[in-house]
Amino acid sequence: MPELRKNEQQSRYEVVEGDEVVGFAEYRQEGENVVMPHTVVNPDHEGEGLGSQLARFALDDIRAAGKQVVPSCAFIRGYIEKHAEYADLVAQG
Repeated sequence: MPELRKNEQQSRYEVVEGDEVVGFAEYRQEGENVVMPHTVVNPDHEGEGLGSQLARFALDDIRAAGKQVVPSCAFIRGYIEKHAEYADLVAQG
């Protein structure tokens, strides 16, 4: 079972299996917004749903912090479009 964690030192959310980071979603704070520019899943683990787990974990964390998201990453943007429960997190403007 993969572990999901927030790595504040590297400004990214991570999916870890054993000792290996097999996926991550980068972020940066800009005031009340969290910009998400890039998401990567190791090609050996594509198709396992890790990207979706990572997106859900990151977006839930952003919601819990009372922030809004700027989904500049196409994967995160697409995830939000498919999961309307996160649409309210998208920063306007």
